[in-house]
Amino acid sequence: MDERLKKQLDFSLEIDKEKNVFRQTHLSQHGRNENDAEHAWHMAIMAYLLREYSNEEVDIAKVMLMCLIHDIVEIDAGDTYAYDPEGKTTQKAREDAAKERIFSLLPEDQKAELIALFDEFEEFQTPEAKFARAMDNLQPLILNNSNGGGDWKEHGVSADMVYKRQERTKLGSEKLYEITDKIIRENIRKGSLAE
Repeated sequence: MDERLKKQLDFSLEIDKEKNVFRQTHLSQHGRNENDAEHAWHMAIMAYLLREYSNEEVDIAKVMLMCLIHDIVEIDAGDTYAYDPEGKTTQKAREDAAKERIFSLLPEDQKAELIALFDEFEEFQTPEAKFARAMDNLQPLILNNSNGGGDWKEHGVSADMVYKRQERTKLGSEKLYEITDKIIRENIRKGSLAE
């Protein structure tokens, strides 16, 4: 087999492991914990459907690819819960090591392309990164809302913590931030989020 194709297939098989990385967020209707691959797929579809609400015009294919690859590093690094300050202290180092190992399975040109996309998502400067990050915030929010705020209650998450995480949503989409704000306020009212 051609070496380039072998590397591409090896990477394709490696990323299947993303299906085994489970998140704190549960599927809608009080389902099991979702895995990283489901989260990424859901975000990518949402980005396509909601692209008209981006603050700026975006290359939607680029946004969708960012959504699909942003958590591949968690195959090695594990999922860091959004509201885990201790886990956040080591997250970048763990993810950088994982990024190098996993994307190095690819041919050099594709490794460089995907690392650049991953880094662009992390650096949060371009319209595409901002909109992809809005999806990364909105997707678990709507799942948690559909489950009566159960994940927030289980982890003792406060409204202030959710608002702090969602600040970046506004930079990608003011319209979707309005919806986010309504969801947070409703969960405060229902007692799912402590003020």
